Amino acid sequence: MSINIQQQLFFEPISGHAFNADLTQLVVSDSSQNTKILKKDASGKYKEHKTLMQHIERVTSVDWAPKSNRIVTCGGDRNAYVWTYDEKSDEWKPGLVLLRINRAATYVRWSPKEDRFAVGSGARLLSVCYFDPGNNWWISKHIKKPIRSTILCVDWHPNNYLLAVGSCDFKCRVFASALKELQDQPETSDWMPKLSKFGTLLAEFDSNSGWVHGVQFSLSGGLLGWVAHDCSVNVVNAANQAKVYTILTNILPYMSLLWLSDSSFVVAGHSNYPDVYNVDPSGQVKYGAKLDVKKSASTDDNLSARARFQKLDYQGTDEAGTQLDTIHLNAVTELRAVSRAPDNTVTAFSSTGKDGKLVIWDIKALCKSIANLKI
Repeated sequence: MSINIQQQLFFEPISGHAFNADLTQLVVSDSSQNTKILKKDASGKYKEHKTLMQHIERVTSVDWAPKSNRIVTCGGDRNAYVWTYDEKSDEWKPGLVLLRINRAATYVRWSPKEDRFAVGSGARLLSVCYFDPGNNWWISKHIKKPIRSTILCVDWHPNNYLLAVGSCDFKCRVFASALKELQDQPETSDWMPKLSKFGTLLAEFDSNSGWVHGVQFSLSGGLLGWVAHDCSVNVVNAANQAKVYTILTNILPYMSLLWLSDSSFVVAGHSNYPDVYNVDPSGQVKYGAKLDVKKSASTDDNLSARARFQKLDYQGTDEAGTQLDTIHLNAVTELRAVSRAPDNTVTAFSSTGKDGKLVIWDIKALCKSIANLKI
């Protein structure tokens, strides 16, 4: 496999994307009120297949549950919908979600067991939603205190009963989220030394002076990493929560974080390319490598006038011919795991951004092409 596979999906910014279980389909929010499902054709390219039309404002986040094959979307209209595929009609049917919020929904993620999902919003609260078979809808329970601003990112702990939340009040928090309505039986851990009821604040970390854009638990759940608008990368070990390891970078802020293994993670954002960081068992962070290989210079002598204007429009090329040397030509907004090894480590990941491009990065090929790269 090549180092990366690229495809220009749209010319509009992509706010979120997710793959189905076998990677044959892709759901994408293209900064409109409609959500697009793309299907891989014989050439390996994703082509528009279905359009999910229910939101009346911009769709802000999407997620696809691979095991149950359900899609969840949320948007600026303060709504979320769970989409279920109906084989008989060959259509995706929306399911009602009672979020009970008065501000835009900003972020959504399925839990590892896919029996619930969490929705962040501008209403300064987190909605944890589960299915009510009696009424055939999804209802929500709220986590409010001490969140004091818009939630920008959410992640589930691998045990299905803890949530990490990043918000605009410069805080990263961990909450207990076990639901008695679903007869949850959580176990104690370093994050939750004693059994705690739903909504209990278990940990709170200060992110200096930046909005928290991306947060994620490590594969084992023992480490928590987050990136913030103050250009920082942060990691904390659950066994020693008093010590937060922080790197203040000299580049533009990162927007998303993805753990590749328990000892490394990849981040990307406004600098247009992904970086790898390495973590030792204590949680100390060190910069690894830049993953984007500089493109070779190309000539524009044979370009038509139409092609030149297209390059000006979406490739970041000015009239003097200066061209960005990164694959993404605008900020990277989201990173996703594409494939995993038997030990759950990530072997390939995807990135989408404000340039409307999808890039799939192969870890093995990157390790061969970049000297001293450790994953």
